[in-house]
Amino acid sequence: MALNTALTDYMSIPHPIALAPMGGVAGGALAAAVSEGGGLGMIGGGSGDRERLAPELALVRERTEKPWGIGFLTWGIDTDTVAWALEYQPAAVMLSFGDPAPYAQRIHDAGVKLVAQVTDLDEARRALDVGADLIVAQGGDAGGHAGSDAIGTMSFVPVVVDLAGATPVLAAGGIADGRGLAAALALGAAGALIGTRFEGTQEALLSAEESKALLEARGQDTESNRTLDIARGSAWPDRYPARTLRNDFLDKWRGRDDELRESPDAFREYRALADRNDLAATPIWAGQGVGLVTAVEPAADLVHSLAAEAERTLHNLTGPHASS
Repeated sequence: MALNTALTDYMSIPHPIALAPMGGVAGGALAAAVSEGGGLGMIGGGSGDRERLAPELALVRERTEKPWGIGFLTWGIDTDTVAWALEYQPAAVMLSFGDPAPYAQRIHDAGVKLVAQVTDLDEARRALDVGADLIVAQGGDAGGHAGSDAIGTMSFVPVVVDLAGATPVLAAGGIADGRGLAAALALGAAGALIGTRFEGTQEALLSAEESKALLEARGQDTESNRTLDIARGSAWPDRYPARTLRNDFLDKWRGRDDELRESPDAFREYRALADRNDLAATPIWAGQGVGLVTAVEPAADLVHSLAAEAERTLHNLTGPHASS
């Protein structure tokens, strides 16, 4: 049973799997490995820091000739940033957390697929209005930033699928194995955007300590919060909290965000810990599927194993021994 979907057709890839463009995690090596494995690798472009991104973009082009993409934080970029990234000839540009309208035409004019990530139905309608080629429906299970009123992935995806009609939808949030991918397809999605599971790969830009923390974590060890963004002086809009692993700093300041904003001592404390990458404070982005991350493996192998498990799962449900 081959998993042929609108995603595999649109992007000319074998497997309906896309790498979430996680800032500080998904660099050129990881994106290239996912693409080489048959998925759509995407670099985390963040707010478009060219000095940081240029080596990663050069690396992905060096390591693969297969389709790859780059993702940006829509609230943090400008048209010049998008134009610069398009010079590297990605197959897709993903825009998340903001209005994609100012950049949609430029992306389409370059012959590049526009992928728009949405966290609620208003954002989904806007993505359709600007002609997004693919929509990522991100549920509240997701690691990293998500909508403040986000509902669970299983509930959100089919509603977006129904709204999107002929526009393919990818499911995101809490999908960390082939069974989750199979579930996404059963909900009508054309594939899955997977983040946390790919943090457990050899190519991810994580320290050994961060990898160890992920491998030891369970879903209930994650928490959606604004606290760590406040502490690190991040410009993230308040409407997009982040799901991270719990840590000592978060435990200390939980429920005290307003007080934290007014505490110079707390900012100094956080900075001292973060400067030495102390996991007592440094955020580790992780979704509720983190308990399924049990080993660090090559990303290309992981793509193959996720697709194979999804195929087996769907075969077991639809094959000759499935219950009627």
